[in-house]
Amino acid sequence: MKYRQLGASDLMVSEISLGSWLTFGVGVERDNALACVNRAFDLGITFIDTANVYGRGAAESFLGEALAGRPRDSYILATKLHGAMSDSDKGLSRAQVHKQIDASLQRLRTDYVDLYQCHRYDPETPLEETMEALSEVVRAGKVRWIGFSEWSPEQIEAAFAIPGVERFVSSQPQYSLLWRRPEQRVIPICRDNGVSQIVWSPLAQGVLTGKYPPGSPPPADSRAASDSMNNAIGGWMRPEVLEAVQQMKPIAAEAGCSLAQFALAWVLREPNVASAIVGASRPGQLDDNAAAVDLIIDPALFARAEAIAAAIPRPAR
Repeated sequence: MKYRQLGASDLMVSEISLGSWLTFGVGVERDNALACVNRAFDLGITFIDTANVYGRGAAESFLGEALAGRPRDSYILATKLHGAMSDSDKGLSRAQVHKQIDASLQRLRTDYVDLYQCHRYDPETPLEETMEALSEVVRAGKVRWIGFSEWSPEQIEAAFAIPGVERFVSSQPQYSLLWRRPEQRVIPICRDNGVSQIVWSPLAQGVLTGKYPPGSPPPADSRAASDSMNNAIGGWMRPEVLEAVQQMKPIAAEAGCSLAQFALAWVLREPNVASAIVGASRPGQLDDNAAAVDLIIDPALFARAEAIAAAIPRPAR
């Protein structure tokens, strides 16, 4: 495994990180999930990302159990807040920041998290209130660093304009060969302000593994075939997307790697990306993903794959 500095923080994060959306505590049976966590550590994957809303606390509770026997300084733990934990508990108000960090720490069985992220922007709470509350939990020792996920360029810039508050060090956008929107403005703004990207869905919910041939039913053990994990994959299952992905397979073969490794190496080619989050339902998936950090791929091969992705027709609105 290789490691990169997370923005202006003192955190060194593994280039591949272990995510828990739709998997731990929800879609993956406990013993298999525990095997995935253990295998991640064997591979040097020490950056773990979760959120309070994943399974309404189930993912955090599972990770609290799975990490309980490990030295706290042997891993970097990130969680998030914003999503609805009940009919009244949601958003980024001062009250919610304090309530949700305490609840997350209890489920995670730890005194602090290394990174606390705003899962989305909260238009119903003044940004100053959110930033002040986040600063309070940092200064209380419950959080080491703060970040955000899927904020607009304008929202990011507004946060940096607030004086006297803690500074964001991470951004968590969707980013992959099939989704390059952060390159336009988010990555440049972050690069200029000491913020790194922690990328979610770098494999487009598994579609960029190439395991979904167009016109064929999804494999029985895949995310697309799982009622508990397939709610976010639909947009990537269009025939024109699946066909384009199949066209990328020979390029990955020419690079001497699997398509998943190729897609992860493509994400990691961007210097502002500190880590790519992967989900796993089987330990062997992590072996394949982790090998991506050692690849040296001809940029011309990346360019060919980019051209294929760029030619995918956009869905009709």
